[in-house]
Amino acid sequence: MKNNVAYTALAGILALGLTATADEATAAKEGMEKCAGIVKAGMNDCGTSKHGCAGQAKTDNTAEDWIYLPEGTCAKITGGTVVEAKEGDM
Repeated sequence: MKNNVAYTALAGILALGLTATADEATAAKEGMEKCAGIVKAGMNDCGTSKHGCAGQAKTDNTAEDWIYLPEGTCAKITGGTVVEAKEGDM
């Protein structure tokens, strides 16, 4: 019985940590911008209409897949497009 309680508590703590990590990945980061069109396969920071999670881009340089870069950097990269932050990203 003690082991079950301990395992349940540990699972709860881990689940909370994973939720916080997912929220941080999708929230806009101060001083950063979303840059689409330059991401290598498997290196995207978040989901798109084609998949739901970071790291699931299947091909390089797709128009929807994006990564966070320091503000002003995306415009300097050939093929990079700044993705406007949506309400709730901040």
